[in-house]
Amino acid sequence: MHPDFWLQRWHDNQIGFHQDKPTPLLLKHWPAIGMPAGATVFVPLAGKSLDMVWFASQGYRVLGVELSPLAIKQFISEHGIVPEVRASKYGTHYIAGNVEIIQGDVFALDADALVDCSVVFDRAALIALPPDLRQRYAREVYSLLPQGCRGLLITLEYPEGEKQGPPFSVTEAEVHALFDPDWHVEVLERRDILAQQPSFAAEGVTALDTVVYRLIRR
Repeated sequence: MHPDFWLQRWHDNQIGFHQDKPTPLLLKHWPAIGMPAGATVFVPLAGKSLDMVWFASQGYRVLGVELSPLAIKQFISEHGIVPEVRASKYGTHYIAGNVEIIQGDVFALDADALVDCSVVFDRAALIALPPDLRQRYAREVYSLLPQGCRGLLITLEYPEGEKQGPPFSVTEAEVHALFDPDWHVEVLERRDILAQQPSFAAEGVTALDTVVYRLIRR
């Protein structure tokens, strides 16, 4: 999926993936991660997610990475932020309080960029990518995270062929294929959400689950 696809989605305000409140499954399952305040949370494909605001309010540091400058501009405007702005080889950094967002390509990161990240929160990144990019993402981005890093990953599952992504269906078997053996993978919750997602039903989707995983870097 070409970067221009996502830039255009933001330009056209086609951002149905954005939520107007922190992710409920994050609030429910975050205690299972067991990470003390002060830790740095990596948020890939961050958009203007309110999850970043929630993390900061809980005393965590946030490192978000987002391709769209418009998404970051909206995040800054909607929260009345006056960030420090600097450039690096990774892109343009916007820093305010406990939140730092890099406007750049997540695939341009290296281990130095993520060395301080103790946690990764992935709600809408993995499921935004088609199969070939999911493999590259796990191989080239998750592999940069330090040993002992913990993760909370949220996916969707629906019958193959019933919907054209994004968001894409990512099965439990694929999650294990992507992350074993470098990560310990554990399902925390599986929930049928089709009744709460009428747009999926309108597209002909007959079953829809959301699945929450806890990841631990070996």
